[in-house]
Amino acid sequence: MTKTLSKQQYLDFYYYMRMTRSLEERLTILFRQNKVIGGLYRSLGQEATAVGSAFALRDGDFISPLIRDMGAMLVKGVKPQELFKQYMAKDGEGTSHGRDLNIHIADMKRGYVGPISQLGDMVPVMAGIALASKMQGKNIVTMVYLGDGASSTGAFHEGVNFAAVLKLPMITIIENNGYAFSTPTENQCLVKDFALKAKGYGIPGEIVDGNDVIAVYQATCRAVDRARAGEGASIIEAKTFRMLGHAQHDNQSYVPKEILGVWHEKDPIKNYQEFLKNNNLADDASLKEMDEKILAYLEEEADIADRAPFPTPESSLENVYFETQAV
Repeated sequence: MTKTLSKQQYLDFYYYMRMTRSLEERLTILFRQNKVIGGLYRSLGQEATAVGSAFALRDGDFISPLIRDMGAMLVKGVKPQELFKQYMAKDGEGTSHGRDLNIHIADMKRGYVGPISQLGDMVPVMAGIALASKMQGKNIVTMVYLGDGASSTGAFHEGVNFAAVLKLPMITIIENNGYAFSTPTENQCLVKDFALKAKGYGIPGEIVDGNDVIAVYQATCRAVDRARAGEGASIIEAKTFRMLGHAQHDNQSYVPKEILGVWHEKDPIKNYQEFLKNNNLADDASLKEMDEKILAYLEEEADIADRAPFPTPESSLENVYFETQAV
């Protein structure tokens, strides 16, 4: 079933995709100023997948995003200043207090569980959260993001199979962006469409244009509705492309220029701007105004993060052991 969207919802899609891209552009500047600690992994060209899928969830649901799913975290309520602080290893609410980098953070109250570097390992974790919630009688959905390469790991198989057998409300988003670091998909998997892997687990699998935010939203809504109805897990393959290297240090020389040219024409934000204008949902002036407000907001948030303190040395001793109160 296709969900009906309001004008504000259409505009919200644009807002969060633009916010994601502009935030990452600001992080790139901070990275070049040596203010970002560690690596920077851009989602340029993939914003629609993260934003569209996260919009299909409701409060109380859980996501486990990947390094290119900052848009999903913004939809879940994470503030840009929290992400700036996290990337800059600053102290403050919503951060790891300098203990880890980029989006390796979690907030169970807001419903996101940060990834770990071992790709695929969050699939069984999210299956576990889905099982616990089901046992507690909570009608929630968990959603785990991973790349095409991670779908070749043992943890992916174990987690998806576990969720399938127990009919757990878990949605697995495979972001097929063509490359696992520098390895093209055909060199690590003979299945052309990764959604076909769902057949091996006896669950629904759907392919969606990962650069079409509305298509991603509608496909995810279908999977969410099945999950809430007790029909179990699903796999969604979002076909998209990573328009930059794996990280800032990667010049993407392994990608043929003609492929980049093809995907440049499929830019999710540029094409969505045309959709909004063609359907009288926005015009050039209103889009420009929104862009300017986003940039101004991000400058304020970046300034707050820049002025924030680093964690104190003493704070490294906190949360090492479970603390109990004396009786």
